[in-house]
Amino acid sequence: MIASIITWLAIYVMIWWVTFFAVLPLAKNVSHHEAGVETIKGNDPGAPVFPNLAKTVKLNSLVALGVWVVLLILNVFIHIPLPSLSPS
Repeated sequence: MIASIITWLAIYVMIWWVTFFAVLPLAKNVSHHEAGVETIKGNDPGAPVFPNLAKTVKLNSLVALGVWVVLLILNVFIHIPLPSLSPS
């Protein structure tokens, strides 16, 4: 039972990281170059002026939770099993 809970938490973490890179462009960050803001020497002009990471993390957590719930429903109710690493 505990191994199952840990497995599902690990699956959520993996889904979270994969969806993070999919959600990141949706944050609509404006770079220094696009905003017309002059950068200090050594800074990247493509870096966002306001990264809005808190908003992006919250949005990504909701998206990852949705994907995770769909996977959980497929596994529990429709009985689509997860791949097993141990020989059966």
